[in-house]
Amino acid sequence: MKSILVTGSGGFVGQNLCVVLGRRDDTRLLTFDLADDPGCLEDRVLQADFIFHLAGVNRPVKTEDFEPGNAGLTGTILELLRKAGRATPLLLSSSTQAALENPYGLSKRAAENLVFAYGRDCGAEVFVYRFPNLFGKWCRPNYNSAVATFCHNIARGLPIHLNDPASPIRLVYIDDLLSEALRALEGRPTRSGEFCEVPISHKVTIGQIADLVSSFRESRENLSFPDLSDPFTLKLYSTYLSYLPEGDFGYPLKMHCDPRGSFTEFQRTPDRGQISINISKPGITRGNHWHHTKTEKFLVVSGQGVIRFRRLGTLKVIEYPVCGDRLEVIDIPPGYTHNISNIGDTELVTVMWANEPYDPSRPDTWFEEV
Repeated sequence: MKSILVTGSGGFVGQNLCVVLGRRDDTRLLTFDLADDPGCLEDRVLQADFIFHLAGVNRPVKTEDFEPGNAGLTGTILELLRKAGRATPLLLSSSTQAALENPYGLSKRAAENLVFAYGRDCGAEVFVYRFPNLFGKWCRPNYNSAVATFCHNIARGLPIHLNDPASPIRLVYIDDLLSEALRALEGRPTRSGEFCEVPISHKVTIGQIADLVSSFRESRENLSFPDLSDPFTLKLYSTYLSYLPEGDFGYPLKMHCDPRGSFTEFQRTPDRGQISINISKPGITRGNHWHHTKTEKFLVVSGQGVIRFRRLGTLKVIEYPVCGDRLEVIDIPPGYTHNISNIGDTELVTVMWANEPYDPSRPDTWFEEV
C-alpha cells in the first residue's frame, strides 16, 4: 500500500483530491494543512511514498508573506527529504502567475526552481504544474475565482461585477485536474517541456461565463435544459448546482389542474423536445387528437390505463394496455388520432415526451375522436 501526502488538504484542490484518494484501496492518505501543527509535517513527509504539494498562499495579509508561504514551505519539505536521503516523487501545484513579475508569481517560481533542483540532485520524479484558473465544486466564492463567485452570487440573486466582459480566461475543471493528478501518481503525466499540464482546458470570456450562469438560474423559470453536449457548459452547470443554497434545491412547477386531473410541464429543450407529467383521475379519457409531424412518447408510471389509436380515414381502433407495474414506452406516430384512458381506480400518472416544445402559433394538434 502506498502512503500519499496531500499538503493543502483543506483547500479547493486538496479537498477534491483527498476524496478521490480516500476511496482507493491501494493508498493510505496523509494530510497536512497550513492550519495544522507544523511539528507534524516532518513525520508525514517522511512517511510518504508520493507527495501532492498543494499548500501555499495567494492572498496573504502582507505581501512579504508570499515568499515563506510558497517557496519557504516548499523548501522546508524538500530539505526534510534531502536530510533523510529520500527521493520521494513530488507534484507541485504552481500557477501561470509564476511567469509574471509580481510578488505571488515570483514566490511560485522560486518554489518551482526548488522542486526542479530537488529532482536533479536527488534523482526524484517531480511534476510541476502551472495551473490556470480552476473551477468546480467546493471552490471558495468571493475570493479569487470568478466562476465560484458568479455561481454563488447568481444562485442567490446577488449582483456580480464584470470589469471587462470581453476579457479572455483559460479554465481547467477540477475533475480534469484530478484525472491528470492520478496519471502523475502512476508516473504517466502529460508533459510540456519541463513542466506538466492538464491536457483539457477551456478558453472563454468573463462575459460568456456570466451569461451561462445567469441562464442556469433562469432555467428554473423557463424550464429549459442547457446545451450539455458542450463540454464546458456541462461542467459549468454541474459547478453552478453545487453552489445552490441548501434550502433552495427544489423549485415548484406550474400545474394546470381541472376536474380531470393535471398537466405539468417539467423540462424543455430547443432540440430534444419537451417532457411533461399528466395525471388523470379514474374514468377520465384525455387526448383525442392527432399530429401532422409532432411525435410523442407515453410512459405510464403509476395506475392502469389504455392508449387507443386510429389512423385517419380508417375505422380500426388499436389498443395498448399500460400499467405502472410494467413500464413500457408507447410511441405516438403522426397521422393517428389517439387518447389515453384511466381504467383503474387510482390516479393514472403518465410521463409524456414530445419531440418539440409546444408552440401556440403552430401547435400541430388537431382534434378528432378516436
